[in-house]
Amino acid sequence: MGTIATVVEDVLIEADTASVWDAVRDVGAVHRRLIPGYVLDTRMDGDVRYLTVPGGAVIRELIVSVDEELRRLAYSAVEGFKLPLTHHHASFQVLPVAEGRCRLVWTTDVLPHEMADQVRLRVSRGAQVMKATLEAG
Repeated sequence: MGTIATVVEDVLIEADTASVWDAVRDVGAVHRRLIPGYVLDTRMDGDVRYLTVPGGAVIRELIVSVDEELRRLAYSAVEGFKLPLTHHHASFQVLPVAEGRCRLVWTTDVLPHEMADQVRLRVSRGAQVMKATLEAG
């Protein structure tokens, strides 16, 4: 099984931990608070999140956990992704670094293993948008 199907993006954010966590934990506002332009709209139905992306595709995600103590959000994309994935699970964790600065760690596990590089490209671009959005406040 030599391929690694885990993608980790660890981003330094020039914003305070509490405000970054507040944006991450706001699962129904991804399109406004985290990745505007990458996600056009977000709709919630219980623990299910529907993300509308450019082109009109809708991705269905299950919100697995919002852990206030760990400042960690876990979710799984279950339908609608453009890539031929059979499994997707991801988490964000917000870790304090210093006053006005924190780390956002985005970890994504995917199957099949061969899709990790494609997912890595998307996660990297998404993380850049999140950094810019969160730092703009």
